[in-house]
Amino acid sequence: MSAELKYQDNIAIITLKRPEARNALNAEMIAKLQEFIAEIAPLNLRAAIFTGDGHKAFCAGADITELQNKTPAAHLNTIQIGQSLFEQINQLKFPTLACINGAVLGGGLELAMACTFRICSPSARLGLPEIKLGLIPGYGGTQRLPRLVGQTKALELIISGKIITAEEALHIGLINRILDLSDPLQTGRQYLDEFGLQFPAAIQHAMKAVQTASELDIQAGLALEAELFVNVSQTADAAEGIQAFLEKRPAHFIQK
Repeated sequence: MSAELKYQDNIAIITLKRPEARNALNAEMIAKLQEFIAEIAPLNLRAAIFTGDGHKAFCAGADITELQNKTPAAHLNTIQIGQSLFEQINQLKFPTLACINGAVLGGGLELAMACTFRICSPSARLGLPEIKLGLIPGYGGTQRLPRLVGQTKALELIISGKIITAEEALHIGLINRILDLSDPLQTGRQYLDEFGLQFPAAIQHAMKAVQTASELDIQAGLALEAELFVNVSQTADAAEGIQAFLEKRPAHFIQK
């Protein structure tokens, strides 16, 4: 089994399960992840957590043995499949969390960057070392890393292939927090609890507005924000939130 999907407390938990290969991404795992994302995408989940089996690695990147002797067409097909999968993760309507327990390199970091949030163990090591193979990142790393840490820092990391510590990753804004991940699923759920027991419609709209911000000029971004505000103001969540505030009681949101 290359990956596993289970559900707990309305959270999808996806575990990469190739510990003997440091959870490296191979064709079988990519296909299994495609299957899982297709299953969870239409669901009204609280969130999805991604983690790796064992404590040595979240994901060590692509399985290098599958890169040999490929034609340009075969390489392009592989890259497009991976890019499409990670973009589907990025576009999920509920938050996603990468619990990085160990090394996360290459395609593994590209998977983590496709998630909404990233938390790391203190011993985690992160990087895009493809340059050391004479390659460049191909699953979105050249596009998502600059959006997270800025173009200058992204170029430094990609061109050097440098592996950085969790502390540096936190400092540059690549991850959200450093936490004890001896039990990554428990820690991941505790992190998500900070956002409340439910993720109402407002969070879905906020995610869309923020994730689109870097792709729009300020006027288009403001127009989108206004449109999303109006849309969310008409939901049952908004009616409940306003009423609960006026009545001085906790709100009871529903998932839409």
